[in-house]
Amino acid sequence: MPFNRPIPNSKPHAKLSSGIGAIAEAEKLMQIALLLPSAAVIGWLAGAFLDHKLHQSWIAIAGIVFGCISGLVYVIRMAMAAERDSRTGSDGGEETGKGSSNLKA
Repeated sequence: MPFNRPIPNSKPHAKLSSGIGAIAEAEKLMQIALLLPSAAVIGWLAGAFLDHKLHQSWIAIAGIVFGCISGLVYVIRMAMAAERDSRTGSDGGEETGKGSSNLKA
């Protein structure tokens, strides 16, 4: 099945005022900062619950490790998306959706 690029938006994105934009950017960064410890704590609590129910002693440690890894993956994805959004917003380059001119059909 061939890949078709989406049709680009003809309307430019409305830019937020500088104050609201700064607050939105700060919220994104705070979300990134709080996500990793939260994922580790949630993994620890889930592992401790399973330790208690299954009468084991190693599941809490596995829960912490799983929470840290999943939180780190999500934080990296969010940071890359934030960087991409800030880069495309600053240089004003929009994709046209037409592809590369040097490709032959």
